[in-house]
Amino acid sequence: MPKATTDRFSRAHRPSVKQTSLSSATHGASLVTRNPMFNTERFGQHILKNPQISEESVHANVKPTDTVLEVGPGTGNLTVRILEKAKSVVAIEMDPRMAAELTKRVQGTGAQKRLHIMIGDFVKADLPFFDICISNTPYQISSPLIFRLLSHRPLFRVAILMFQKEFAMRLVARPGSPLWSRLSANVQLYAKVDHVRAVSRNNFRPPPQVDSSVVRLVPLDPPPPVKFEEFDGLTRIVFSRRNKTVHANFAAKGVLAMLESNWRTWCSEKDITITDEEDFKKKVESILEESGYGAKRAASLDVDDFLKLLSAFHDCGIHFA
Repeated sequence: MPKATTDRFSRAHRPSVKQTSLSSATHGASLVTRNPMFNTERFGQHILKNPQISEESVHANVKPTDTVLEVGPGTGNLTVRILEKAKSVVAIEMDPRMAAELTKRVQGTGAQKRLHIMIGDFVKADLPFFDICISNTPYQISSPLIFRLLSHRPLFRVAILMFQKEFAMRLVARPGSPLWSRLSANVQLYAKVDHVRAVSRNNFRPPPQVDSSVVRLVPLDPPPPVKFEEFDGLTRIVFSRRNKTVHANFAAKGVLAMLESNWRTWCSEKDITITDEEDFKKKVESILEESGYGAKRAASLDVDDFLKLLSAFHDCGIHFA
């Protein structure tokens, strides 16, 4: 039986009599349109119906020794292709009815013992070991999925992920481009991201309102020795107005007060005395000037620039988390 990741999804729904009477020929993508019980849009899920895209995702990346984590398998059009090549597959599905269909699809085949289904929320699930992740990602969990994967240990080898095109383009954006953003920098701190191919909305059932793109994500091994909360805290400030100077963004309302509170906490923990003559604003302005980043704009800074700026603040005891 599929394993539930939360109590809410402790049991898979039993298929209806009408559903059971359908022949095996109706299984897969066609079942989604014939049976209205599969309201895939409820979970932001659109079933990939183009076999060529599925085969490209599998054959170029999956090895016979791989354990594959698949997020949002739906009725299993991609899953069965992965099972043809991989050692085993762990599929995480939000919809118990889809999980039941996927279970039936492999029942009685040699792949049955190599498929493990978890029913529930990927973001909350206890992820097992896996070598590669393949996902036709429900749009509403795109960002949580990326950072859930990047925080997973041990590190996986590669992830092949399909996202809404605009989101994918932000992931692979480079400094100086219009799409370079806090998301771009935060992801590229921990992984190499490449665009694989564009996917038209017509390759899905039901078709979404936007096109998609496939990206390839390879985590850096070893990962940089930087706390994500610190790096994200810095990029949150600098990208708050990406076309303003870094100095202007640090002067925004509430930023200095938050950083000073963090600094005073750090000094207290280190038993460092703060004198009445300390001018925190001048301290921050001095760091920005001496580092050379105060007059620059977020849109032009790369990951190394952010790391250097973060290090300059840390050297003075100023933290962002």
